[in-house]
Amino acid sequence: MQLKEQAWSTETSGSRQTFGTKVVKDFRRNSTIYLMLLPVIAFYAVFHYGPLYGIQIAFKNFSAGLGIWNSPWIGLQHFQNFFNGFFFWRILRNTVLLGLYDLIFVFPASIVLALLLNEVRHRVFKRTVQSITYLPHFISVVVVVGMLVDFLAMDGLINQLIVMFGGDPIPFMRLMEWFRTIYISSAVWQGIGWGSIIYLAAISNIDPSLYEAAKVDGAGRWKQALLVTLPGILPTIIILLILRIGSFMALQDEKILLMYNPMTYETADVIGTYVYRKGILEASYSFSAAVGLFNSVINFALLVAANYMSKRFTDTKLW
Repeated sequence: MQLKEQAWSTETSGSRQTFGTKVVKDFRRNSTIYLMLLPVIAFYAVFHYGPLYGIQIAFKNFSAGLGIWNSPWIGLQHFQNFFNGFFFWRILRNTVLLGLYDLIFVFPASIVLALLLNEVRHRVFKRTVQSITYLPHFISVVVVVGMLVDFLAMDGLINQLIVMFGGDPIPFMRLMEWFRTIYISSAVWQGIGWGSIIYLAAISNIDPSLYEAAKVDGAGRWKQALLVTLPGILPTIIILLILRIGSFMALQDEKILLMYNPMTYETADVIGTYVYRKGILEASYSFSAAVGLFNSVINFALLVAANYMSKRFTDTKLW
């Protein structure tokens, strides 16, 4: 019995030494890579994890003179004021609807473009389309909104075309019923090309023999795309969908701030813009922190739920 215990302890210590030796060797072998990783770690530590200390102001009546730690504690009062506020249901409805439209229209657009580009055999035409669809991603949000304002103005290009065909000009940017359409359609235009890069890369990793087997079975290009290409990139689609659901409530707040005005608040005002007005314009730091924390908790819960559902029904998951 003693011999077995000694042998077990010897094996355990040996495995520990082996693991420690492997770690040291790995650090020595990849020291350059770890050094390159340090700025990334520092960035997240300083700008993402460090500011988490300030979350406590959501539960306090923050005063700049007293500081975060000495400000009086008021518990969930800010959350109650937000939930019982006049604008709660409006901004929650707008946030959910824009997030839902983003999932329905913006997210699949890149998949469709990637599938279509994969079927193009003319290399010059394919590269031209890719370049044209990629470019809007690199345009600043300010420039994009400026373009929308110019095109959709009363004397803009769109209204000139409407008048040319016998219609009356429409004040698009001042009508609340047009805001969601403009926001989503511009998001599709701006992100469709850039989002398709990942799917095109996933398509390139599909085994060509699968297409050959599908051709032997009599499958045309449509059925090949449906039965070979789409299942081949399905894990990538699921991962990106989980990540998109995790940011369901995190919209392009900067773009909305530049696009909306008091006449479109009814359909344009979302949680992010509400936090901006309360926190920056009205200096209600504690209240805006509480609203922002609520938004982040909802996003985190959606991310966990989406990953759980994916893990339960598919073999693809984040963790």
